[in-house]
Amino acid sequence: MKNTLIFIVFVLVVLGLLYAVSGKRVPPPLIPADSRHMVTGDTAVCTGCHGPGKEAPLKAKHPPKHECFKCHKTATKKFISMATSISDIIPGLT
Repeated sequence: MKNTLIFIVFVLVVLGLLYAVSGKRVPPPLIPADSRHMVTGDTAVCTGCHGPGKEAPLKAKHPPKHECFKCHKTATKKFISMATSISDIIPGLT
């Protein structure tokens, strides 16, 4: 019984150490649910504002810049999939 308890404590300590050294688990920010991001669905649209020298450029350490939706999720995804065209999302645009 004593050996089993020591083994369980050892395993928990090892798992705790592995978790501690594996790094922070901070989820990427969500894509805002505002009118500027409602038409987001293509990474080419993202680089219009988030490309080098633009109004909100990505940091140099940002992972691959052509795979935005691999990490960033959007609250507007359901809204966009229900719309039939861009003019349904933002009136006046064609």
